Amino acid sequence: MKLYRFLSDDDTSAFCHKVTAALNKGWSLHGPPAYAFDAARGVMRCGQAVVKDAHGEYSPETKLSDQ
Repeated sequence: MKLYRFLSDDDTSAFCHKVTAALNKGWSLHGPPAYAFDAARGVMRCGQAVVKDAHGEYSPETKLSDQ
């Protein structure tokens, strides 16, 4: 099965660590990162799509962060 996740967080090192952790679990980057200004909070937000091929059959109960 092919899995997809969109990781997002404030533009801090925590976001980079989140993406790095996913890469080290076998996820691959999918497309460029996204940036947007959160006017309500006054911070930049980052996002990055990641994909992974995994064994098994997908269901809505699949916990993507455990893959």
